[in-house]
Amino acid sequence: MQLSRLFCTLVPMERLVTLIREIAVVPSFSSYEERIHDLVLTQMKQFPGVECLRVPDNNLVFTVPGDEKREPVALTAHLDKINHFGPSPPDILPFSSDEERLTGQLDNAVGLALSMALAEAATVRSFPPLMLLFSEMEESFGLNNHPHLLKNNGEGLHHGIGAERISQFLIRENQLPAAVITLDTTPLFKGKPGVALYSGHWEFTGQEPSEKERERTAKVRDEFTSIDPNLLLSNNTNDYLHYGAELNRNRFEAIPSLALEPAIFPYHQKNESVFIQDIERVYRIMTRWLEQV
Repeated sequence: MQLSRLFCTLVPMERLVTLIREIAVVPSFSSYEERIHDLVLTQMKQFPGVECLRVPDNNLVFTVPGDEKREPVALTAHLDKINHFGPSPPDILPFSSDEERLTGQLDNAVGLALSMALAEAATVRSFPPLMLLFSEMEESFGLNNHPHLLKNNGEGLHHGIGAERISQFLIRENQLPAAVITLDTTPLFKGKPGVALYSGHWEFTGQEPSEKERERTAKVRDEFTSIDPNLLLSNNTNDYLHYGAELNRNRFEAIPSLALEPAIFPYHQKNESVFIQDIERVYRIMTRWLEQV
């Protein structure tokens, strides 16, 4: 059965798990993100009114209709996986599941699937317009450890270049969101379940935020913690840093950039596992937040 039919006939969590599996088995390694494009495009074409914009080199931006009286919100995820399989990887990467966990190359199959599932939810729920920002080259692992496995030995690439290119595109096109929420996975729970919220890109980027950016970021952080008071407030590195830095570089826009992340373990290795309950928790938090924002 094709993914599109599965996604329309199963219950919500089953649909989401099915989509994660379909993404996780694709060897869309850093600099080879185009390998996942067809799957993503096929999925997004199911939703009425969705438009796709391609941003060089391997980035995809989607606009999803919503309540036009509200400001658009951007959801971000990265397309690339780390190549742990060497110069001759399998055509289909390993994936398994049980009642508690999904296991495979889930960084960032989980965030990508969650973003697309929220685009589906937008067809029946009251959300603001959404922008889905799907980036290349979020991972630095390959560039640092085995550049020979990347196209052209990784020449001209750097960690976060996809998020930077997308941010610069949004600025050029004057399509700026009211907030940016990155959906990725976090290593902070060391094998236990949990969901973390990151909200201080400036702690890593060194880019001093304006007072307005601090206030707006704190407002969004508090909205999330009012929905789920048990979120771990922490920080780590991923594309949310690049979106926060690039979109606020002129210090006038004050666009909050945060990341909401289910636990993953082991991290940056083969056979990463994510708890199903954490995936469902993130989906529930995001749907509630998008309905109220």
